[in-house]
This record gives sequence, structure tokens and C-alpha cells, in this order.
Amino acid sequence: MRVHVLRILVFLLVCVATVPCVAQDKVTILYDAFGESKELTKDWGYSALVEHNGKRILFDTGNDAAIFERNVKALGVDLTKLDFVVISHRHADHTTGLRYVLKVNPNVTVYVPADSGNGFGGLPFPKTFLRPDETLPAKMRYFGGEDPEHFTWGKLYDTGNFVGVNQLTEVSPGIFLVRTVSQKKGTLELPELTLAIKRPNGLLLVDGCSHAGIEAILEAAGAVDPRTEIMFGGLHLVTTPVEEIDVLAENLKTKWKVQRIAPGHCTGEPAFARLKKAYGEKYLYAGLGTKIVQ
Repeated sequence: MRVHVLRILVFLLVCVATVPCVAQDKVTILYDAFGESKELTKDWGYSALVEHNGKRILFDTGNDAAIFERNVKALGVDLTKLDFVVISHRHADHTTGLRYVLKVNPNVTVYVPADSGNGFGGLPFPKTFLRPDETLPAKMRYFGGEDPEHFTWGKLYDTGNFVGVNQLTEVSPGIFLVRTVSQKKGTLELPELTLAIKRPNGLLLVDGCSHAGIEAILEAAGAVDPRTEIMFGGLHLVTTPVEEIDVLAENLKTKWKVQRIAPGHCTGEPAFARLKKAYGEKYLYAGLGTKIVQ
């Protein structure tokens, strides 16, 4: 009888050993304006550390480099061990902490929207800006009518391995950057990157501000996977009328079938309340210092 039981136990152990282990993803909120921790400093802006399949991804860097540094140290995050950084867009409340990141990890790859040469990587100006008119005297012509030796945007960051992204890009197996461009007043033509991680049950999305609109981002992310398992970050609903927020919340659930939501930053307090009501237990609190394991 004991031999029979031992055989069953061995069989069960072998079966368990052959089942592939799926590592859980973890998202830690490093920067935001709401949260419970007394050790961390709240400020307007956003940053999150995303851990997936052994990769450590820093998404955005907050609004103040000193505050970002304090929060990172308080949370015990080692920025020297990052695989890469993603900057969603060029606004200062998402980029300023790069000064500290590049101080401690100057060679880390930093993915930015491809237009962000003025501030990040010093990309070339379009030569179309120099459309010549040879009827003008030299004193009225750009560079005196000569081909300039240097024709690039200025740089806020003198160090940094910046990589411009101008289309949907798979930066690591199963890890994508989704590029959208705002068509909205106030941020017209502003490009933005969303982090999209492909998981068995759909995407894990991390947004910076969703300036193009979260529905436009979900549509673009559908090229990777039409299913969204969980969404983090700012939805830029701070000034959106509550009636429109209610319509959006319903669309997220029914049209786009976003399974869970963990909003922050510029989503806005009225939207926090309405999304929490709409999603119930599938709404995840994601204040400053929160560590969410999925």
C-alpha cells in the first residue's frame, strides 16, 4: 500500500515539474501625486518600474529629479540594473528624472518618440526646412545658401543612448512600444509611446498621459493583441466632463473589453471615482509606492 502511495506521489511531482512556470509581472509606481506612503514624496508626474520575464523597464521618470531620486532610493530600486527606459512623451512631468537616471546609468538605452530630438537625442532637422530660393541674396538665405555642417535639434541631455521610435516596435520578445499622435487641441501632433507587453490573456499596457485618447491607443495596440488584460497610467481625463467619463468607462468595459484597470497621474479624481464604480473589484489602486503583481 505504501509503495502504491509513493508511486502516486512521484507521479504527481513529475506532473507538476512538467507544467511550465509562468512568471508574474510586477509594476511599482515610483512617481505620482497620490498615495499612502509617508516615506515617499508626492508630486505631479508619473513613473513606473515594470518587471516582466526578467526584464526591468523604467517607464517615465517624473517631474523633479530630486524627488524621483528620493522615491527610487526609498523603494530600494536599483537603476543600474535596468534593461531599458521608455519615455512616453516630451512633457517635463514625465522626463525630468532622466537627469538622475543618466547620472547613475549613463549607457542605458532610452526609447523616446522619434520627434524628441529637441531635448533628447539631438536628431537632425528635416532638410525640407531649408527649401532654397536662389533669387534671394546670400544675407537672406539660411546659412548663406550653403549646406550646413550641423543641422540638428539642441539637447537637454548631453549623455544618453537615445533611440527614436516612429512606428509600432517590438523592442524585446513580447515587449512592444505603441506609437500614437495626438489630434486634440492643446497637444496637436504630439507623439506618445505606450508600453505593451503581450501576455497569455491579453496585453499589459502602461500609458503616460494618453494624449491621443485612450481609445485611439487601444486601437493602435490591437495590432499587437486586440485583448487588453490590464491597463496602468494616465488617461488624461482631468478636465473631461463627467458624462463623457461615464461613456468612456462603459466603452472600456464593453467595446474594448479592458479586463482590469489601474489608473494614475492625469486620469483625474472624478475619473478615479467613476472607473472604480464601473470596474468594482477589477479596479486596482495604483498610488505612489504601490507594487502590483499580476
